[in-house]
Amino acid sequence: MAHPAGITDVLEQPPQGVNETPSVSDEKSYQGKHDVETAVAEYAESTEAVLQDERDIATHVISVSDDPSLNPWTFRAFFIGIGLSAFGGVLAEIYYFKPQTVLVSLMFLAVVSYVLGIFMETFIPRNRYLRWLNPGPFNKKENAFVIIMASAAANSALGTEVLAVQRLYYNITPNAGASIFLLFSSQLLGYGIGGMMRSILLYPSKMLYPLVLPLISMFDALYEGGYAARRKLRMFYYVFGAIFIWELFPEWMFPLLTGFSIFCLANPNSPAFSRVFGGSNGNEGLGLLSICFDWQYISGGVNPMTIPLKAQVSNFIGYILCMVVFVSVYYNNIWQAQNFPFLSQLLYYENGTQYNQTLILSSNYEIDPTLLAEQGLPWYSSTWVVNLLATNLGLAATFTHLLLWNLDDLRAAWSWASPRALKESWRTFSWKFWKNDGMRSANDNTERDPHYLEMLKYPDAPNSWYFVTFMLSVIVALVVIYKTNSTLPWWGFLIAILLATLSILFFGALYAITGLGFIIQPFVQMIGGFLHPGKPMANMYFVLYSYNTVVQAQLLLRDLKIAQYAKLPPRAAFTAQIIGTLFGAVLNFILMNSIVDNQREILLSIQGTNIWSGQQPQQYNSQAIAWGGLSHELFSAGQRYQWVPWAYLVGLFVPIPFWVAHRFWPKLRLDYLYTPVIAYFIGWLCVGINSSILSYFAVAFLSQWWLRTRYPRWFSQYNYIIGAALDGGTQVMVFILSFAVQGAAGTAHLFPAWWGANQGGNYDRCAYLT
Repeated sequence: MAHPAGITDVLEQPPQGVNETPSVSDEKSYQGKHDVETAVAEYAESTEAVLQDERDIATHVISVSDDPSLNPWTFRAFFIGIGLSAFGGVLAEIYYFKPQTVLVSLMFLAVVSYVLGIFMETFIPRNRYLRWLNPGPFNKKENAFVIIMASAAANSALGTEVLAVQRLYYNITPNAGASIFLLFSSQLLGYGIGGMMRSILLYPSKMLYPLVLPLISMFDALYEGGYAARRKLRMFYYVFGAIFIWELFPEWMFPLLTGFSIFCLANPNSPAFSRVFGGSNGNEGLGLLSICFDWQYISGGVNPMTIPLKAQVSNFIGYILCMVVFVSVYYNNIWQAQNFPFLSQLLYYENGTQYNQTLILSSNYEIDPTLLAEQGLPWYSSTWVVNLLATNLGLAATFTHLLLWNLDDLRAAWSWASPRALKESWRTFSWKFWKNDGMRSANDNTERDPHYLEMLKYPDAPNSWYFVTFMLSVIVALVVIYKTNSTLPWWGFLIAILLATLSILFFGALYAITGLGFIIQPFVQMIGGFLHPGKPMANMYFVLYSYNTVVQAQLLLRDLKIAQYAKLPPRAAFTAQIIGTLFGAVLNFILMNSIVDNQREILLSIQGTNIWSGQQPQQYNSQAIAWGGLSHELFSAGQRYQWVPWAYLVGLFVPIPFWVAHRFWPKLRLDYLYTPVIAYFIGWLCVGINSSILSYFAVAFLSQWWLRTRYPRWFSQYNYIIGAALDGGTQVMVFILSFAVQGAAGTAHLFPAWWGANQGGNYDRCAYLT
């Protein structure tokens, strides 16, 4: 699905072991069988070969070759890496307070690092005084080193969410030193656990990580010579420049392009139209049939040009069901839906006014029964309840789905826990981890993935390094949770770690295969709420050390996959990740404090603005109150939202009918569906800007179905490089506008109001609902 420079050279000879037609009998296995929608590549002689599975994709359309002479350990790489880490860390925290969840693109970091590297290579003299700044041509491994360091920094640490909630809703400003160590321990805990699972979730070819394929494709175009590489690079520059200029319009001058809805323009005063067809502003509506021309939101979560078609189909079914369920729940007034905003993450009194949670908390930030009786139990907006239900359905379905389709692989994943394997691990373990030479043999991986085999020449960052990282994080975390009066006991912290470890195995596998990551935050908040009733603060910390650990492990493994594809030595990757993570956490903390100080009123409002939004801290806080303080009162059997925890039990059975039906009627191809994805996305449209849904799936099916099947050669050569250019150009312009006109530097400068910039309401001109 991805493609190297010079792909014509690869495709001139039929790849060994590739059959004329793909096998479909065992498509769901994620280590030894097929799972990604087959991609077709056309030979130069106009014959066709079917790339059956992830291994074929990773070896026939991504360059496997390596040049061991390339050195990533240069001062230039550290210099650019630290600078770009500062840049990415600041940008990630800005995006955290945006109305739509937008991630800092790997392509954006790659483009900027490449430009800086080439600039230093070209303009810094290579004399004996400046040679350390310009040791020679900026190479592929330096670029990978920089990207991994910057990527580790360019994620808003969940710990800053805890700190933001404390400042916004509890009027608590934690000690700066304790806050920094809170971020360090919570960010590195997942690195330790994920690093020790590399043999399961990283090395096999089946762990494709499709979201990194555009980046590797761009690397091949930038650093591989030849006519094909030059053509792809030219295409990259054209698309990058075009989208860079275009984004000025939807992001500032013509924001109607964020969500163009013919229905809203035809009936701008209808609340019902706003709920169903609106979507250009945060928490406005479902965005049905709205057309989005802003690539920032089309590709805000994942690039639609990279996700395999199988995952896209299940995703699409989930979105359609989401719209049907949301509208049905609201207009049937289930859970008093019409008393509250259609889309919201806040807590409310039954009359629809915002719930003041400080009035039910004691001085120890625990629920006071007397005060609770005076205020009454809070309510959720009904669409948010559906989101909680769907999340639990999807998470539970993941376990059953993988057990049904991947039982052999899961058994292999836990082979390390057999008595024989544990005995051997203890026999060979050495506490002198710094003396481990890190050399491995080909027998370390039975699948013999070609990319992995190329990496065997480099010393590994052994499991002992990740184990030490894990232990240090645990020790620091135990100190922090008591020094900050988190109310989370030590045993609750240990349960959070155990829950995270199990989740990393299952959800890490699903993410590596499909590119779709599940947000398991509501699930772990449910567990934390029942473990620590009446303690919302303890619930926030429980989520921090469980959910965030899973997220960090997935990011670590994704970046290590970049290193494996780019042949960056493992110890260089480890160094880059640790530096980037620690540096980024400090910057996240500084910028979070700045934004909360300057945008406090907007962050506390329900809808926010098109520029700033407090939807994420709002969600985190309301969940902590509901689950941490009122789990038994709201979610126990017989209570108002009892079906939210029951959905987890129901979800365990969701995949079974599909599996049974496939056994009896295989021609129905029910194995094509990911039931966890369908269930999970039934609740996805509960927050943010939703006008991009139609455009997202239009691009997805154009890329992964029409181009892939009708023009396979063009797809192989240009699909991922265009996706990289669109992400990169958009991210650069959005960063410039964030500081220049959108208020990231303090004051916003909106474009003068005109028909295409409705600054007094929703940009798509749907009715503004309060």
